[in-house]
This record gives sequence, C-alpha cells and structure tokens, in this order.
Amino acid sequence: MNPATRTKTAAWTGGACYLLTVGLLIGGAPRALGTVHGVGALLAVSLLAGVVRRTPLPALAIALIGSTTVIAGVPSSAHAGVDASYQGQFLAYLGVDLVLGVIVATCARRAAIVAVAVTLTVQLLVIGLFAHGDGLVVHAVIALLALSASCMAGLLSRERREHAVALRAQEVAEAVTAERLRIARELHDIVAHSIGVIAIQAGVGSRVIETQPAQAREALRAIETTSRQTLTGLRRTLVTLRRADREDGENGDGGAGRADGAGRGARPERAGRDTTRAGRADGADRDRRGVRAGRGATPPDNPPSTPAPGLADVEQLAATTADAGVRVDLRRTGEQRALPAEIELSAYRIVQEALTNVVRHAGAGRCRVTIDYGDEELTLDIADDGRGLTEDDPGHGFGLVGMRERAALLHGRLTAGPRPEGGYRVAARLPLPAPAGLAAEAR
Repeated sequence: MNPATRTKTAAWTGGACYLLTVGLLIGGAPRALGTVHGVGALLAVSLLAGVVRRTPLPALAIALIGSTTVIAGVPSSAHAGVDASYQGQFLAYLGVDLVLGVIVATCARRAAIVAVAVTLTVQLLVIGLFAHGDGLVVHAVIALLALSASCMAGLLSRERREHAVALRAQEVAEAVTAERLRIARELHDIVAHSIGVIAIQAGVGSRVIETQPAQAREALRAIETTSRQTLTGLRRTLVTLRRADREDGENGDGGAGRADGAGRGARPERAGRDTTRAGRADGADRDRRGVRAGRGATPPDNPPSTPAPGLADVEQLAATTADAGVRVDLRRTGEQRALPAEIELSAYRIVQEALTNVVRHAGAGRCRVTIDYGDEELTLDIADDGRGLTEDDPGHGFGLVGMRERAALLHGRLTAGPRPEGGYRVAARLPLPAPAGLAAEAR
C-alpha cells in the first residue's frame, strides 16, 4: 500500500471511529449528565483531523451530524434536571466550530460562506428545538459567539497566509527586477565603451582610407581588437547567466524531488541536467561554427571562461581609449594589493564608463585616471580637460546612473560634475575590507 492510500485509509478510519464514539456516548451512558456527552463529543472531534486535512467539507458534515445526534439522542427523561442536562450537551457544537474555522482559513470563499450559513442554520434550529425556557436565549448567544470567534480566527489565518504569499511574490519580483537591472548594467558597461571606440575608429578609417591607408589599417585593427574584447565580455556574461540559471533549476528540482520523494525527484533532476548539457553542447557547437565561419578554423582568442576584468586591466583600457584619440594619464598610489572580485569589477566598470563618457561627450584630448589604494577605501578619480557635460547632454543617461548604483551596492559613494577649472570629474570611494592582520588585532 502506497503512502497516499495509507493516509487516506487512516483519515476515513478516524471518521468512522468518531461516529462510533458518538454512538457509544449515546448508547453506553444514556443517563450521564449532558455535560459529559458534550465534552465527549468535543474531544471526539480530534478523530476527524485526517478527514479535515484531506476533505474539510465532508468533515464538517460528519461533525454536524455527530454533534446534533449527541444533543438530540439522549432521552429527555434521562435526568431530572432537563435544562441543566441540555445546557451541557450544547458544548458538542464547539467541535463543529473548530472544523468551521479550518474551512474558513483554507477553503474557497464561496465554499466557506456556504459552510458558515449551513452551520449557523443547523445550530440555531437545534437550539430552538431542544433548548427550553431561559436557556434558549443563552444557548443561542453562546453559539453565535463561538461561531463568530472560529470564523474570525479562520479569517485571520487566511489573511496571514495570503499576506505571506504576496510578500513572497513581491520578493521574487524584486529579485527578478534586480537581476535584470544587474544584467542591463553589465551589458551597458560592456557595450557602450566598445561601441563608442568602434564608432570613432570607423569614422577615422572612412576619412583616411584613400589618403592614408596605413592609418586606416590601424583603425580597422583597433575595431577588430575592440569588437573581439566586447564579444569575450558578452560571452562571459552569458555563460555566467546560464550557469546561474542552471544552478537555480537544479536547486529547484532537488527541492521538489525531496518533497515528492527521492525516487520521483531523481529522474526529473537527471533529465534537467541532461537537457542543460545538451543545450550547452548545442551552444558550444554553434559558437565554434560561427568562429570558423568568421575566421576560418581558428579558435577564439579568449574563451568564455576568461576571468572578469579588474584594476589590472585598466592599462589595456587606457590603451584602447588612446586609440580612440584620448590620451590617458594613469596613476596608482598607495599599497597595490589584490581586492575582492566584486570591488575589482565595479572599479573597472566605473573607470570604463567614465572613459567612455570622455570619448563620446567631453571633446577632450587627454584625461587623468588616479587609483588610490587606501587602508579603508579605494578611491577612483577620473578627470578631463574637455567641455564637460551639460544638463541636456545625452551623457546624463544610464551611464552615470549605473556608476552610482555600482558604488551604492558596495556601500560607497560617487560624485560627478564639472570642474571649476574646466572639464569634468568623476570620483568614487569604495570601502575596502580590513586586512586579515588588522581584523585579528581588532578582535
């Protein structure tokens, strides 16, 4: 017998035991106090836990039938104090109210409304038929209060669960938005600088191709080098995204497999990995075919697994900018050392975007890049002697926003604006983690 069948059998066995218990309460102790019957029926509702979990509405019907039977099944001559006897028997309806609270919390709103209406109607009818004298009003008020309390508890539980689901959906949406912004920022940093350099070199080549062929060839070489570097950066970004998607998919499959059973979860997980491998193989084949078509059978100069750029690559970035017509004076101060990868990448991208703005908007012939390795923060200073940016200049687009976001993500700050002596200046300060020795002394 599989676990699902075993659970279903246990649930309905509990329902049968509940009805048997109600029969024993009525037939086995007909002369007991009504309070004994009411408390017994209330406790017997715990046998319906399995049925309530699987099918709440049938569980409510069973509880209503059992509780009503307990109230109406004892002969009126069983006890001399009729009013007191019936007063205790109405405690059986508290178990019905508990089941009703579960329905309000978990079932659809329409089903919950119908269940509340039926339960209220049955209870008031039974109270009207079997409560006499002053007890009629008391039992009716108590029944209404108990039913209202169970419905309020169910509504609070439902709202709490729906709020948790909404929060989770909002977190997922925010995570997706943040990831898209990160991708857009990364692609912008990769493409914007390269496209600017390529556009300038293409313009130079088109003007001198007839009069100065050698200079035109140099411009074409610069375009080829820059485009290959851009292609390498795009490949690295796409490979990283694919790897992240694959890890997320495998984690999701693994979680589902553990929840549904090891036997069922293993096969989809293997299938997902096989599909991923096939997709990577197909992508690699397409890349190789594209490389052979563009450059014969020569493999790419830089494989997609090339490390992300860092401050060590700023010299190459300065050389590329110089090829575009802007000479870069690079200065490094402080104790140069290896920094965390996220700081290296963000610093490189900030310098890259600042140099892109110099090439595209400043109209300057030279600029200065200063990288200061401080004890507590890394300082980047990029200044040019061009015309600077105006408020209507397209340079006020996504580039500056992306630089500020990169600095903010590392708890740093970035300032950008015209210099009093002319030109434009971008300055960024990125906090650095404490060296191991200093951290140990602090502890």
